[in-house]
Amino acid sequence: MIARLRALARRLKAELLALSVAARDPRTPWYARALALLVLAYALSPIDLIPDFIPVLGYLDDLLLVPAGLWLALRLLPPEVLADARRAAEAHPRRLARSGWGLALMLLIYAAALLLGWWWWAAGHAPPTHAARHFP
Repeated sequence: MIARLRALARRLKAELLALSVAARDPRTPWYARALALLVLAYALSPIDLIPDFIPVLGYLDDLLLVPAGLWLALRLLPPEVLADARRAAEAHPRRLARSGWGLALMLLIYAAALLLGWWWWAAGHAPPTHAARHFP
């Protein structure tokens, strides 16, 4: 069981590296590149959407969001780009470092979520803008 999990983790890292290579390939469509960069930023960011100290949910987002985003990003890549990226990643394996851009992106997403939440809350709790004028 542990050997399977380690093999799966190695494969996930290899696919993330291939996605990193493919995102820099000029043959990659803009939408696939955008999703690839978003997935890489989230996977390599030192902070998570749901912090790991929250029981179950903290690790569940890593177990679901990263593989799901990776799966979708890989599906959007042209097959020849993905094959070349996998070969390049296998020929030159390297460790993907934590991303400062990923941190900035996650902080931006948090700020946007907070602003949208505040806006939604303020819109629902705002006093009426018109006064009742039923009296002559």
